[in-house]
Amino acid sequence: MGILYVVATPIGNLSDFSPRAIETLKNTDYILAEDTRQTIKLLNHFNIKKKMVAYHKFNEREKVERILSDLQNGMNISLVSDAGTPCISDPGYILISEARKNNIEVIGVPGCSAVITALSIGGLDTSSFTFYGFVPTDNKPKKALFDEIKYSKVKTKVLYESPKRILKLLEEMKKEIPGCMVCVCSELTKVYERSISGKIENVYDNLKDNFDTLKGEYVILISNDPIKKEDSKISIEALIVDMVVKNGMSIKEAVNTINKEKTDYSKKDIYNAGLNLKDILK
Repeated sequence: MGILYVVATPIGNLSDFSPRAIETLKNTDYILAEDTRQTIKLLNHFNIKKKMVAYHKFNEREKVERILSDLQNGMNISLVSDAGTPCISDPGYILISEARKNNIEVIGVPGCSAVITALSIGGLDTSSFTFYGFVPTDNKPKKALFDEIKYSKVKTKVLYESPKRILKLLEEMKKEIPGCMVCVCSELTKVYERSISGKIENVYDNLKDNFDTLKGEYVILISNDPIKKEDSKISIEALIVDMVVKNGMSIKEAVNTINKEKTDYSKKDIYNAGLNLKDILK
């Protein structure tokens, strides 16, 4: 029976690649690579002459049976992603799960991880943290993610985002999680590494005024005081009163306006909050 090695690769600085990782890749029968065009650069740099097999999110299910067969026949295989630790927002989970079900030994060769690197320099409480991966692009799952973050008692939450969507994400966070502390990291371990921390409003303004189109993913750390579910009714009532005072609306008009907008609150909760205000103001 062979061994499946899960090998972390550099996230930017090739000097971070460990001697053990190099030796592992040299001594395995072949390497499963997320993108062979990326991995060949790493192999050439360290003079690693080894066969590569493409293994990515589009073919991982169809490749598993063949890879398991090779492992069962005594071959040692290494799994790498383009950068960082496999399975962390990268392919690998399906293969590793199946390997364990078939009593195949799986050994991790640790190294770089953007999540852990960002947490180590972010200055936020790391006594507990949750990693959510890339932010959904569709509004409904994104809204569900924001809700989970707002109510979660976990100290720090970690997200990934692309350069094209980072400003939009931070702008949405200002509305959804006002006053939260964040640390936004980009180009970790690279020449132009940057991390900006502070209140979401200040970090957003900073990035907006100094934004560039650097390549690579962003890591966003978030720390906020969890909202108590029961506080939502008070928030709705405050929102209604605000609209009544600022816009000269009636309570009914304010309720109807809020119902048409995208908010955290159900129509039932908004309606009940309006009734409560009517009773108070009688």
